[in-house]
Amino acid sequence: MADRTPPLGIEELRALVASGEIDTVVLAFPDMQGRLQGKRFAARFFLDEVLEHGTEGCNYLLAVDTEMNTVDGYAMSSWDRGYGDFAMHADLSTLRRVPWNEGTALLMADLAWNDGEPVVAAPRQILRRQLDRLAELGYSAHVGTELEFIVFKDTYEQAWDAGYQGLTPANQYNIDYSVLGTGRIEPLLRRIRNDMAAAGLTVESAKGECNPGQHEIVFRYDEALVTCDQHSIYKTGAKEIAAQEGVSLTFMAKYNEREGNSCHIHLSLQDADGNNAMAGDGPGGMSDVMRHFLAGQLTALRDFSLLYAPNINSFKRFQPGSFAPTAAAWGYDNRTCALRVVGHGRSLRFENRLPGGDVNPYLAVAGLVAAGLYGIEQKLELPDACTGNAYTGDYEHVPTTLREAAELWENSPVAKAAFGDEVVAHYRNMARVELDAFDAAVTDWELRRSFERM
Repeated sequence: MADRTPPLGIEELRALVASGEIDTVVLAFPDMQGRLQGKRFAARFFLDEVLEHGTEGCNYLLAVDTEMNTVDGYAMSSWDRGYGDFAMHADLSTLRRVPWNEGTALLMADLAWNDGEPVVAAPRQILRRQLDRLAELGYSAHVGTELEFIVFKDTYEQAWDAGYQGLTPANQYNIDYSVLGTGRIEPLLRRIRNDMAAAGLTVESAKGECNPGQHEIVFRYDEALVTCDQHSIYKTGAKEIAAQEGVSLTFMAKYNEREGNSCHIHLSLQDADGNNAMAGDGPGGMSDVMRHFLAGQLTALRDFSLLYAPNINSFKRFQPGSFAPTAAAWGYDNRTCALRVVGHGRSLRFENRLPGGDVNPYLAVAGLVAAGLYGIEQKLELPDACTGNAYTGDYEHVPTTLREAAELWENSPVAKAAFGDEVVAHYRNMARVELDAFDAAVTDWELRRSFERM
Protein backbone atom coordinates (compact mmCIF):
# COMPACT_ATOMS: atom_id res chain seq x y z
CA MET A 1 0.00 0.00 0.00
CA ALA A 2 1.34 3.43 -0.87
CA ASP A 3 2.45 5.85 1.82
CA ARG A 4 -0.40 8.10 2.87
CA THR A 5 -1.03 10.86 5.38
CA PRO A 6 -3.12 9.53 8.27
CA PRO A 7 -6.24 11.44 9.32
CA LEU A 8 -4.37 12.32 12.52
CA GLY A 9 -0.59 12.40 12.99
CA ILE A 10 1.10 10.99 16.09
CA GLU A 11 2.72 14.32 16.98
CA GLU A 12 -0.65 16.01 16.62
CA LEU A 13 -2.09 13.39 18.97
CA ARG A 14 0.66 14.14 21.52
CA ALA A 15 -0.23 17.83 21.40
CA LEU A 16 -3.95 17.13 21.78
CA VAL A 17 -3.28 14.84 24.75
CA ALA A 18 -1.01 17.43 26.36
CA SER A 19 -3.73 20.08 26.01
CA GLY A 20 -6.37 17.74 27.44
CA GLU A 21 -8.43 17.73 24.25
CA ILE A 22 -7.87 13.98 23.78
CA ASP A 23 -7.98 11.78 26.89
CA THR A 24 -8.92 8.37 25.44
CA VAL A 25 -7.39 6.22 22.72
CA VAL A 26 -9.22 3.18 21.33
CA LEU A 27 -7.10 0.38 19.84
CA ALA A 28 -9.32 -2.00 17.88
CA PHE A 29 -9.23 -4.83 15.35
CA PRO A 30 -11.94 -6.48 13.25
CA ASP A 31 -13.14 -9.87 14.47
CA MET A 32 -14.51 -12.68 12.28
CA GLN A 33 -17.79 -10.82 11.84
CA GLY A 34 -16.01 -7.54 11.01
CA ARG A 35 -16.96 -5.99 14.37
CA LEU A 36 -14.43 -3.84 16.19
CA GLN A 37 -12.95 -5.42 19.32
CA GLY A 38 -10.26 -3.92 21.51
CA LYS A 39 -9.51 -1.64 24.44
CA ARG A 40 -9.93 1.96 25.53
CA PHE A 41 -6.72 3.40 26.97
CA ALA A 42 -5.98 6.48 28.98
CA ALA A 43 -4.34 8.57 26.28
CA ARG A 44 -1.12 9.27 28.21
CA PHE A 45 -0.66 5.58 28.98
CA PHE A 46 -1.18 4.75 25.33
CA LEU A 47 1.53 7.21 24.28
CA ASP A 48 3.95 6.13 27.02
CA GLU A 49 3.54 2.35 26.75
CA VAL A 50 1.16 0.94 24.16
CA LEU A 51 2.38 2.93 21.18
CA GLU A 52 5.80 1.27 21.27
CA HIS A 53 5.10 -2.08 22.90
CA GLY A 54 1.53 -2.89 21.88
CA THR A 55 -0.96 -4.62 24.11
CA GLU A 56 -2.54 -8.05 24.48
CA GLY A 57 -5.98 -9.51 23.94
CA CYS A 58 -7.40 -12.98 24.55
CA ASN A 59 -7.15 -15.08 21.41
CA TYR A 60 -10.68 -16.33 21.95
CA LEU A 61 -11.80 -13.11 20.22
CA LEU A 62 -11.21 -14.92 16.90
CA ALA A 63 -12.80 -18.15 18.11
CA VAL A 64 -16.24 -17.33 19.52
CA ASP A 65 -19.72 -17.20 18.05
CA THR A 66 -21.70 -14.06 17.33
CA GLU A 67 -22.87 -13.88 20.95
CA MET A 68 -19.29 -14.21 22.24
CA ASN A 69 -19.74 -17.75 23.50
CA THR A 70 -16.66 -19.99 23.51
CA VAL A 71 -17.09 -22.82 21.01
CA ASP A 72 -15.03 -25.79 19.89
CA GLY A 73 -13.38 -26.59 16.59
CA TYR A 74 -10.81 -23.78 16.31
CA ALA A 75 -7.18 -24.85 16.05
CA MET A 76 -5.76 -21.50 17.17
CA SER A 77 -7.77 -21.05 20.37
CA SER A 78 -9.42 -23.50 22.76
CA TRP A 79 -9.68 -24.67 26.37
CA ASP A 80 -6.99 -27.26 25.61
CA ARG A 81 -4.63 -24.49 24.48
CA GLY A 82 -5.44 -22.39 27.54
CA TYR A 83 -7.01 -19.42 25.74
CA GLY A 84 -3.83 -17.37 25.74
CA ASP A 85 -3.17 -13.93 24.30
CA PHE A 86 -2.19 -12.48 20.99
CA ALA A 87 -0.48 -9.12 20.60
CA MET A 88 -2.20 -6.03 19.21
CA HIS A 89 0.09 -3.60 17.39
CA ALA A 90 -1.20 -0.17 16.35
CA ASP A 91 -1.24 0.76 12.67
CA LEU A 92 -0.36 4.47 12.87
CA SER A 93 -1.71 5.12 9.37
CA THR A 94 -5.22 4.61 10.78
CA LEU A 95 -5.00 7.13 13.64
CA ARG A 96 -8.05 9.42 13.67
CA ARG A 97 -10.35 11.35 15.94
CA VAL A 98 -13.74 9.84 16.82
CA PRO A 99 -16.04 12.88 16.96
CA TRP A 100 -19.08 10.97 18.24
CA ASN A 101 -17.13 10.03 21.41
CA GLU A 102 -15.83 13.06 23.28
CA GLY A 103 -12.07 13.34 23.71
CA THR A 104 -11.39 10.13 21.80
CA ALA A 105 -8.99 8.95 19.11
CA LEU A 106 -8.88 5.52 17.47
CA LEU A 107 -6.39 3.26 15.71
CA MET A 108 -6.72 -0.11 14.03
CA ALA A 109 -4.47 -2.93 15.19
CA ASP A 110 -2.73 -5.82 13.49
CA LEU A 111 -2.55 -9.10 15.40
CA ALA A 112 0.56 -11.20 16.01
CA TRP A 113 1.58 -14.12 18.19
CA ASN A 114 4.18 -13.69 20.91
CA ASP A 115 6.93 -14.80 18.53
CA GLY A 116 6.00 -11.98 16.15
CA GLU A 117 4.32 -14.17 13.54
CA PRO A 118 1.05 -12.72 12.20
CA VAL A 119 -2.27 -14.31 13.15
CA VAL A 120 -3.11 -15.65 9.70
CA ALA A 121 -6.84 -16.15 10.41
CA ALA A 122 -7.31 -12.50 11.44
CA PRO A 123 -9.44 -10.74 8.80
CA ARG A 124 -7.06 -7.80 8.42
CA GLN A 125 -4.14 -10.18 7.89
CA ILE A 126 -6.13 -12.27 5.39
CA LEU A 127 -6.72 -9.15 3.30
CA ARG A 128 -3.12 -7.97 3.66
CA ARG A 129 -1.87 -11.30 2.29
CA GLN A 130 -4.03 -11.07 -0.83
CA LEU A 131 -3.04 -7.44 -1.42
CA ASP A 132 0.62 -8.43 -1.13
CA ARG A 133 0.06 -11.10 -3.78
CA LEU A 134 -1.58 -8.50 -6.00
CA ALA A 135 1.31 -6.09 -5.45
CA GLU A 136 3.76 -8.73 -6.67
CA LEU A 137 2.07 -8.39 -10.08
CA GLY A 138 2.38 -4.61 -9.94
CA TYR A 139 -1.23 -3.79 -9.07
CA SER A 140 -3.16 -2.26 -6.19
CA ALA A 141 -6.88 -2.60 -5.52
CA HIS A 142 -9.18 0.36 -4.97
CA VAL A 143 -12.51 -0.38 -3.37
CA GLY A 144 -15.79 1.27 -2.47
CA THR A 145 -18.48 -0.30 -0.28
CA GLU A 146 -22.15 0.77 -0.29
CA LEU A 147 -23.82 -0.04 3.03
CA GLU A 148 -27.59 0.10 3.49
CA PHE A 149 -29.31 0.17 6.87
CA ILE A 150 -32.81 0.45 8.34
CA VAL A 151 -33.55 3.09 10.99
CA PHE A 152 -36.13 2.54 13.74
CA LYS A 153 -37.57 5.06 16.18
CA ASP A 154 -37.08 2.55 18.99
CA THR A 155 -33.89 2.52 21.04
CA TYR A 156 -31.66 -0.55 20.97
CA GLU A 157 -32.81 -1.42 24.48
CA GLN A 158 -36.48 -1.13 23.50
CA ALA A 159 -35.84 -3.26 20.42
CA TRP A 160 -34.18 -5.93 22.58
CA ASP A 161 -37.04 -5.94 25.10
CA ALA A 162 -39.56 -6.26 22.25
CA GLY A 163 -37.73 -9.23 20.78
CA TYR A 164 -37.10 -7.07 17.71
CA GLN A 165 -40.80 -7.38 16.81
CA GLY A 166 -43.24 -4.54 16.13
CA LEU A 167 -40.57 -1.87 15.78
CA THR A 168 -41.44 1.50 14.25
CA PRO A 169 -39.43 2.30 11.11
CA ALA A 170 -38.29 5.90 10.63
CA ASN A 171 -40.22 6.06 7.35
CA GLN A 172 -43.55 4.41 6.64
CA TYR A 173 -43.20 3.70 2.91
CA ASN A 174 -40.74 3.27 0.03
CA ILE A 175 -38.55 6.41 -0.13
CA ASP A 176 -36.04 5.27 -2.77
CA TYR A 177 -34.28 8.48 -3.92
CA SER A 178 -36.96 10.57 -2.18
CA VAL A 179 -35.63 13.91 -0.91
CA LEU A 180 -38.78 14.29 1.20
CA GLY A 181 -38.24 10.86 2.74
CA THR A 182 -34.62 11.43 3.68
CA GLY A 183 -35.59 14.85 5.03
CA ARG A 184 -37.68 13.13 7.70
CA ILE A 185 -34.51 11.93 9.44
CA GLU A 186 -31.97 14.36 8.02
CA PRO A 187 -30.74 15.38 11.51
CA LEU A 188 -29.55 11.80 12.09
CA LEU A 189 -28.18 11.33 8.57
CA ARG A 190 -26.45 14.72 8.70
CA ARG A 191 -24.79 13.94 12.02
CA ILE A 192 -23.53 10.59 10.73
CA ARG A 193 -22.19 12.19 7.55
CA ASN A 194 -20.49 15.08 9.32
CA ASP A 195 -19.02 12.97 12.12
CA MET A 196 -17.62 10.50 9.60
CA ALA A 197 -16.10 13.36 7.60
CA ALA A 198 -14.48 14.66 10.78
CA ALA A 199 -13.08 11.16 11.35
CA GLY A 200 -11.32 11.28 7.98
CA LEU A 201 -13.84 9.57 5.69
CA THR A 202 -14.85 11.31 2.47
CA VAL A 203 -18.64 11.41 2.28
CA GLU A 204 -20.26 11.23 -1.15
CA SER A 205 -24.01 11.09 -0.61
CA ALA A 206 -27.03 9.84 1.28
CA LYS A 207 -30.24 8.49 -0.24
CA GLY A 208 -33.41 6.72 0.72
CA GLU A 209 -34.05 3.08 -0.14
CA CYS A 210 -37.05 0.80 -0.65
CA ASN A 211 -37.79 -0.79 2.72
CA PRO A 212 -39.55 1.54 5.20
CA GLY A 213 -36.85 3.35 7.17
CA GLN A 214 -34.08 2.16 4.85
CA HIS A 215 -31.22 4.47 3.91
CA GLU A 216 -27.73 4.45 2.42
CA ILE A 217 -24.72 6.67 3.05
CA VAL A 218 -21.86 6.29 0.57
CA PHE A 219 -18.19 7.20 0.98
CA ARG A 220 -15.49 7.76 -1.64
CA TYR A 221 -13.51 4.72 -2.78
CA ASP A 222 -9.95 4.30 -1.52
CA GLU A 223 -7.17 1.75 -1.27
CA ALA A 224 -8.65 -1.61 -0.33
CA LEU A 225 -7.39 -1.86 3.26
CA VAL A 226 -8.23 1.78 3.94
CA THR A 227 -11.78 1.28 2.70
CA CYS A 228 -12.28 -1.81 4.84
CA ASP A 229 -11.00 -0.02 7.94
CA GLN A 230 -13.30 2.92 7.22
CA HIS A 231 -16.22 0.56 6.60
CA SER A 232 -15.82 -1.01 10.05
CA ILE A 233 -15.36 2.34 11.77
CA TYR A 234 -18.42 3.76 10.01
CA LYS A 235 -20.57 0.77 10.86
CA THR A 236 -19.64 0.97 14.54
CA GLY A 237 -19.92 4.76 14.64
CA ALA A 238 -23.33 4.84 12.95
CA LYS A 239 -24.73 2.49 15.60
CA GLU A 240 -23.18 4.55 18.41
CA ILE A 241 -24.55 7.79 16.95
CA ALA A 242 -28.00 6.24 16.53
CA ALA A 243 -27.96 5.12 20.17
CA GLN A 244 -26.96 8.63 21.28
CA GLU A 245 -29.90 10.02 19.27
CA GLY A 246 -32.38 7.64 20.92
CA VAL A 247 -33.01 5.49 17.84
CA SER A 248 -31.59 2.25 16.43
CA LEU A 249 -30.46 1.01 13.06
CA THR A 250 -29.63 -2.39 11.66
CA PHE A 251 -27.28 -3.54 8.92
CA MET A 252 -28.55 -7.14 8.98
CA ALA A 253 -28.93 -8.57 5.48
CA LYS A 254 -32.64 -9.37 5.67
CA TYR A 255 -34.62 -7.78 8.50
CA ASN A 256 -38.03 -8.75 7.11
CA GLU A 257 -39.65 -10.10 3.95
CA ARG A 258 -39.15 -6.82 2.09
CA GLU A 259 -35.92 -5.52 0.56
CA GLY A 260 -32.79 -6.49 2.46
CA ASN A 261 -29.74 -4.39 3.29
CA SER A 262 -27.11 -4.78 0.59
CA CYS A 263 -23.44 -3.86 0.61
CA HIS A 264 -22.39 -3.73 -3.03
CA ILE A 265 -18.60 -3.70 -3.37
CA HIS A 266 -16.89 -1.88 -6.26
CA LEU A 267 -13.30 -2.76 -7.18
CA SER A 268 -10.79 -1.41 -9.69
CA LEU A 269 -7.09 -2.04 -10.22
CA GLN A 270 -4.32 0.51 -10.53
CA ASP A 271 -0.94 -0.16 -12.05
CA ALA A 272 2.37 1.16 -10.71
CA ASP A 273 1.86 4.47 -12.55
CA GLY A 274 -1.58 5.04 -11.03
CA ASN A 275 -3.49 4.21 -14.20
CA ASN A 276 -6.66 2.14 -14.23
CA ALA A 277 -5.37 -1.30 -15.24
CA MET A 278 -8.91 -2.44 -16.07
CA ALA A 279 -9.36 0.01 -18.95
CA GLY A 280 -8.14 -1.02 -22.38
CA ASP A 281 -8.91 -1.47 -26.04
CA GLY A 282 -10.88 -4.70 -25.74
CA PRO A 283 -14.64 -5.22 -25.86
CA GLY A 284 -16.47 -2.84 -23.57
CA GLY A 285 -13.29 -0.82 -23.12
CA MET A 286 -11.79 -3.56 -20.96
CA SER A 287 -8.16 -4.60 -20.80
CA ASP A 288 -7.08 -8.25 -20.90
CA VAL A 289 -6.26 -7.91 -17.20
CA MET A 290 -9.84 -6.94 -16.40
CA ARG A 291 -11.29 -9.72 -18.53
CA HIS A 292 -9.14 -12.32 -16.73
CA PHE A 293 -9.82 -10.71 -13.36
CA LEU A 294 -13.59 -10.71 -13.96
CA ALA A 295 -13.51 -14.28 -15.28
CA GLY A 296 -11.85 -15.25 -12.00
CA GLN A 297 -14.73 -13.66 -10.11
CA LEU A 298 -17.23 -15.82 -11.96
CA THR A 299 -15.20 -18.99 -11.53
CA ALA A 300 -14.76 -18.52 -7.77
CA LEU A 301 -18.10 -16.83 -7.03
CA ARG A 302 -19.85 -19.87 -5.62
CA ASP A 303 -16.75 -21.22 -3.82
CA PHE A 304 -16.13 -17.85 -2.17
CA SER A 305 -19.76 -17.06 -1.37
CA LEU A 306 -19.09 -17.75 2.32
CA LEU A 307 -16.90 -14.63 2.32
CA TYR A 308 -19.65 -12.56 0.70
CA ALA A 309 -22.62 -13.99 2.61
CA PRO A 310 -21.28 -15.21 5.98
CA ASN A 311 -24.48 -15.72 7.98
CA ILE A 312 -27.65 -17.79 7.83
CA ASN A 313 -29.68 -14.62 7.34
CA SER A 314 -27.43 -13.48 4.46
CA PHE A 315 -28.90 -15.94 1.98
CA LYS A 316 -32.48 -14.79 2.47
CA ARG A 317 -31.67 -11.71 0.33
CA PHE A 318 -31.17 -13.82 -2.79
CA GLN A 319 -34.68 -13.75 -4.20
CA PRO A 320 -35.75 -13.34 -7.88
CA GLY A 321 -36.68 -9.80 -8.82
CA SER A 322 -35.33 -8.36 -5.57
CA PHE A 323 -32.24 -6.55 -6.90
CA ALA A 324 -30.24 -9.09 -4.89
CA PRO A 325 -28.60 -11.58 -7.29
CA THR A 326 -29.43 -15.23 -7.81
CA ALA A 327 -27.35 -15.88 -10.94
CA ALA A 328 -23.58 -16.29 -11.22
CA ALA A 329 -23.53 -13.98 -14.23
CA TRP A 330 -21.97 -10.70 -15.31
CA GLY A 331 -23.26 -7.85 -17.43
CA TYR A 332 -22.69 -4.22 -18.40
CA ASP A 333 -24.67 -2.02 -16.01
CA ASN A 334 -27.06 -4.92 -15.42
CA ARG A 335 -28.45 -5.02 -11.88
CA THR A 336 -29.90 -8.51 -12.34
CA CYS A 337 -26.37 -10.01 -12.39
CA ALA A 338 -24.12 -10.87 -9.48
CA LEU A 339 -21.28 -8.99 -11.19
CA ARG A 340 -21.99 -5.62 -12.81
CA VAL A 341 -19.45 -3.74 -14.93
CA VAL A 342 -19.84 0.04 -14.65
CA GLY A 343 -17.95 3.20 -15.62
CA HIS A 344 -15.59 3.76 -18.50
CA GLY A 345 -11.98 4.76 -18.95
CA ARG A 346 -10.50 5.86 -15.64
CA SER A 347 -13.69 4.95 -13.76
CA LEU A 348 -14.10 1.44 -15.22
CA ARG A 349 -14.68 -1.11 -12.48
CA PHE A 350 -16.89 -4.00 -11.48
CA GLU A 351 -19.42 -4.34 -8.70
CA ASN A 352 -20.07 -7.53 -6.73
CA ARG A 353 -23.73 -7.44 -5.68
CA LEU A 354 -23.75 -10.52 -3.42
CA PRO A 355 -22.71 -9.01 -0.08
CA GLY A 356 -25.30 -7.75 2.37
CA GLY A 357 -24.94 -5.24 5.17
CA ASP A 358 -23.74 -8.02 7.48
CA VAL A 359 -20.61 -8.72 5.42
CA ASN A 360 -17.10 -8.63 6.87
CA PRO A 361 -15.46 -6.26 4.35
CA TYR A 362 -11.94 -7.59 4.89
CA LEU A 363 -12.94 -11.15 4.01
CA ALA A 364 -15.13 -10.10 1.09
CA VAL A 365 -12.46 -7.89 -0.50
CA ALA A 366 -9.85 -10.58 0.11
CA GLY A 367 -12.14 -12.93 -1.79
CA LEU A 368 -12.50 -10.50 -4.70
CA VAL A 369 -8.73 -10.07 -4.96
CA ALA A 370 -8.00 -13.79 -4.65
CA ALA A 371 -10.60 -14.64 -7.29
CA GLY A 372 -9.18 -12.03 -9.65
CA LEU A 373 -5.64 -13.26 -9.13
CA TYR A 374 -6.80 -16.78 -9.99
CA GLY A 375 -8.28 -15.44 -13.22
CA ILE A 376 -5.07 -13.63 -14.12
CA GLU A 377 -2.81 -16.55 -13.24
CA GLN A 378 -4.93 -19.03 -15.20
CA LYS A 379 -5.66 -16.53 -18.02
CA LEU A 380 -9.34 -17.41 -17.74
CA GLU A 381 -11.59 -16.38 -20.61
CA LEU A 382 -14.62 -14.24 -19.85
CA PRO A 383 -17.92 -15.63 -21.16
CA ASP A 384 -20.43 -13.43 -22.96
CA ALA A 385 -22.17 -10.77 -20.92
CA CYS A 386 -25.76 -11.22 -19.83
CA THR A 387 -27.83 -8.69 -21.76
CA GLY A 388 -31.25 -9.57 -20.38
CA ASN A 389 -32.82 -10.75 -17.15
CA ALA A 390 -30.28 -12.89 -15.31
CA TYR A 391 -32.99 -14.07 -12.90
CA THR A 392 -34.56 -16.07 -15.73
CA GLY A 393 -31.36 -16.90 -17.61
CA ASP A 394 -29.57 -20.24 -17.81
CA TYR A 395 -26.86 -19.54 -15.23
CA GLU A 396 -25.50 -21.30 -12.18
CA HIS A 397 -27.39 -20.25 -9.06
CA VAL A 398 -25.58 -18.61 -6.18
CA PRO A 399 -25.73 -20.75 -3.02
CA THR A 400 -29.08 -20.59 -1.30
CA THR A 401 -28.01 -21.54 2.23
CA LEU A 402 -25.05 -21.08 4.54
CA ARG A 403 -24.65 -24.87 4.60
CA GLU A 404 -24.20 -25.02 0.82
CA ALA A 405 -21.77 -22.09 0.85
CA ALA A 406 -19.70 -23.62 3.65
CA GLU A 407 -19.39 -26.95 1.85
CA LEU A 408 -18.30 -25.24 -1.37
CA TRP A 409 -15.70 -23.21 0.57
CA GLU A 410 -14.38 -26.24 2.47
CA ASN A 411 -13.91 -28.32 -0.69
CA SER A 412 -12.57 -25.55 -2.94
CA PRO A 413 -9.05 -26.07 -4.33
CA VAL A 414 -9.04 -22.40 -5.33
CA ALA A 415 -9.78 -21.30 -1.74
CA LYS A 416 -7.13 -23.59 -0.27
CA ALA A 417 -4.50 -22.42 -2.74
CA ALA A 418 -5.28 -18.73 -2.17
CA PHE A 419 -5.90 -18.66 1.58
CA GLY A 420 -4.27 -21.79 2.99
CA ASP A 421 -5.72 -24.72 4.90
CA GLU A 422 -5.74 -22.90 8.25
CA VAL A 423 -7.90 -20.02 7.04
CA VAL A 424 -10.25 -22.32 5.13
CA ALA A 425 -10.73 -24.54 8.20
CA HIS A 426 -11.15 -21.56 10.54
CA TYR A 427 -14.01 -19.99 8.60
CA ARG A 428 -15.59 -23.33 7.79
CA ASN A 429 -15.81 -23.85 11.55
CA MET A 430 -17.39 -20.41 11.97
CA ALA A 431 -20.17 -21.50 9.62
CA ARG A 432 -20.56 -24.83 11.41
CA VAL A 433 -20.99 -23.08 14.75
CA GLU A 434 -23.73 -20.83 13.37
CA LEU A 435 -25.52 -23.73 11.67
CA ASP A 436 -25.44 -25.87 14.82
CA ALA A 437 -26.88 -23.01 16.87
CA PHE A 438 -29.63 -22.32 14.32
CA ASP A 439 -30.53 -25.99 13.91
CA ALA A 440 -31.02 -26.26 17.69
CA ALA A 441 -33.16 -23.09 17.98
CA VAL A 442 -36.96 -23.05 18.12
CA THR A 443 -38.12 -20.05 16.08
CA ASP A 444 -41.19 -17.85 16.38
CA TRP A 445 -42.18 -19.13 12.92
CA GLU A 446 -42.40 -22.68 14.31
CA LEU A 447 -44.39 -21.56 17.33
CA ARG A 448 -46.94 -19.70 15.21
CA ARG A 449 -47.47 -22.66 12.88
CA SER A 450 -47.37 -25.47 15.42
CA PHE A 451 -48.47 -24.32 18.92
CA GLU A 452 -52.19 -24.89 18.35
CA ARG A 453 -52.54 -26.36 14.87
CA MET A 454 -50.23 -29.35 15.14
